[in-house]
Amino acid sequence: MHGKLEGLIHQEVYRDNDESFMSNRSGASYAPEGGCVPVVAPGDFKFSAAFLDHGHIYGQTKGLLEAGGTLCSVYDPDQSKLDAFCKKYPQVKAVQTFDEILDDESLHLVASAAIPDARARIGAQVIESGKDYFTDKAPFTTLDQLQQIRTLTRATGRKYLVYYAERVHNEAAWHAGELINQGAVGEVIQVLNLAPHRLSAKYRPDWFFQKQHYGGIITDIGSHQVEQFLTYASAKDATVNFALAKNVSHAAYPELEDFGEFSLTGDNGTSFYSRVDWFTPDGMPVWGDGRTFVVGTNGSMEVRKYIDPQRNNPASLIHLTTQDETREIDCLGVIGYPFFGQLILDVLNRTENSMGQEHIFKASELSLLAQEMADAHGGAF
Repeated sequence: MHGKLEGLIHQEVYRDNDESFMSNRSGASYAPEGGCVPVVAPGDFKFSAAFLDHGHIYGQTKGLLEAGGTLCSVYDPDQSKLDAFCKKYPQVKAVQTFDEILDDESLHLVASAAIPDARARIGAQVIESGKDYFTDKAPFTTLDQLQQIRTLTRATGRKYLVYYAERVHNEAAWHAGELINQGAVGEVIQVLNLAPHRLSAKYRPDWFFQKQHYGGIITDIGSHQVEQFLTYASAKDATVNFALAKNVSHAAYPELEDFGEFSLTGDNGTSFYSRVDWFTPDGMPVWGDGRTFVVGTNGSMEVRKYIDPQRNNPASLIHLTTQDETREIDCLGVIGYPFFGQLILDVLNRTENSMGQEHIFKASELSLLAQEMADAHGGAF
């Protein structure tokens, strides 16, 4: 069963009223269910979860399980986090130390959603133990961390994989890439990403508001957006034109950056602009009205990732305009999440079909460089 993913793209995988979307008011706990076709038999791909600081670990775990992975063990020093995870996945074995996972030679991969500034250190331990690593974004909070892991992956041949969920765990965002690759809009000229998020401050841990831990709003949310740009624009690198990050209206959390924006130019001449913020109002029934606009030489598209206001919630839509027509493509429950099956097969076959290693690093590097520029300007130009 280690062959190509067959027949996934247009297979109906869940219905619009599926209760998996009950968590879509909170980005931290958003974890779509369904949408993956198993690509391996039980026991062929074994993984563990460790350091459960961010709720995205549930999305990572679900995707791997639904694609055929076998969840073997879990570790976290916080017993309450461990208990919650075990309640969700009663088949998992809780272990007392992280070393038990590192020493388990049967494992192919470790999934983790640690505090962001600890992700590289944990990843290095996993790689040095002979396993691949699947971390939540942002994968790094400093350029030094990035360089250390770049060097380590080259030396070992292990994978440092990242859960850039806004594309890989969203049907419209994934299908947008397929359409672009098929030439639906011609050559891409510009990508524009709008990424509002709900803060839900009272539910956030202390580290969320400490910049040394989360790295800044562009490092964090912005890494999602850069990854989408590189994918849609087929760019391998880019330069940062401008970047700004600041605290507009959350004086109680002085280290929180609640608004950011930045612009890049790809190495192939493509243009990119992104706005990231923590200003989703409570009246919005989803955690953020994430939208992407792509302009090409022969067409354009708008991607509505999570909601179509006043019409549908949840929603996963593409509005595509070509030289011949304008049409709405409803992706919800149709496209699925091929990324997870591709990731499993990449680990087993040592391929790079889900996401290339240098692409992963470049998305983080550019967001870190943009954050550096924003920090140098102190929130103003």
